[in-house]
Amino acid sequence: MEIIFVYTFEVYTTVVYIIVVPPKLNSNENKDVSLPDYTINNILLAGNWMNEKFSDHLKQYALSIQQYQVLSSLRDLEGETTDLLTLTSQMMSKNSNTTRLVEKLRLKGLITREQNPTNRRKVDIGITEAGLELLAEIDPVQERFEKDVTKSMTKRDLLTLNRLIEKMMNN
Repeated sequence: MEIIFVYTFEVYTTVVYIIVVPPKLNSNENKDVSLPDYTINNILLAGNWMNEKFSDHLKQYALSIQQYQVLSSLRDLEGETTDLLTLTSQMMSKNSNTTRLVEKLRLKGLITREQNPTNRRKVDIGITEAGLELLAEIDPVQERFEKDVTKSMTKRDLLTLNRLIEKMMNN
């Protein structure tokens, strides 16, 4: 029986489905399986699995992963504001429509968006008290989520995994 994995990616408002049938690495049926192909399929599978798990985790707070990233980035500024270009550069997905994300968070009362007094073309974005309170509510749940997702791995496993992912990405 073959297992088929379906990866879903949201590109703007269109959902793209990619179907991947991973090779059988340890099977005698398929001796031509390339290790790089198997590795890439596993990474795609793991990324999709994590994306779905993280999205489901944030649904209870009515936040997307990208919105959570924006709020976290703003909290890290410790009361300072930033501009749209800086926020966009910190996003995991460079395809994120940061302007739209910021507007949705502003409408929820979680961030402020004001024209810069010295440069009218620049917009200053900051986190509100409500945004900080929401993140404070999410923090303990987020910590449990992270521990649950990585519970089968030792600290050494996690360090090795991160080192290998960084090595591959810096190729």
